[in-house]
Amino acid sequence: MPIEYLSGATEKPRLIIGITGASAPHLAIHLLTALRQLNTVATHLVISKAAHRTIELETGLRPDDFAGLADVYHQRGDIAATIASGSFLTLGMVVVPCSMKTLAGIAHGYSDDLLTRAADVCLKERRRLVLVTRETPLSLVHLKNMTAVTEAGAIVLPPVPAFYHGPTTIEDLLAHLSGKILDQFGIQHDLFPRWLGATAAQDFVGGSVR
Repeated sequence: MPIEYLSGATEKPRLIIGITGASAPHLAIHLLTALRQLNTVATHLVISKAAHRTIELETGLRPDDFAGLADVYHQRGDIAATIASGSFLTLGMVVVPCSMKTLAGIAHGYSDDLLTRAADVCLKERRRLVLVTRETPLSLVHLKNMTAVTEAGAIVLPPVPAFYHGPTTIEDLLAHLSGKILDQFGIQHDLFPRWLGATAAQDFVGGSVR
């Protein structure tokens, strides 16, 4: 549903996407690409300092390549950006992938850049905040921070692969995760087949699809 903004104009709902320095920026690429194809929300992107290096190392791309997938790109140091204010209406924010450092900052209200500030705004305004936390194994510190953000209202959504839909490619796994993220914001999509019960499912024998 479009959001009626303070100006009275009807615009596409806005979704903030944050990318941090955790491994697997590919998750963000897929999500941004899927949202661009759906064209039902306006995406506002912010990339952490560490993510710039991870993007280069793991994808061979530049941060500017990611920025080109979003409707609006915000510099991480621009604390006066629209997404730093609760008066700027959004559906919420997803941090994908979310590093343990960023998780810790959000859990303890330490907003040292625009990304963590935007996440803090979502918590204080009671908007949806989804953290795609990527680390393994998890220490007790990590688990306590996940508990803290959950108690504050965030949703911790680790990028755990599912196999009930019979994936055969990495693309299938990425599409499922992107779809699970979009589900959290009520954004309609057809990125993966829904579970319709055992009678409608494919038979699995020895770990392979029959």
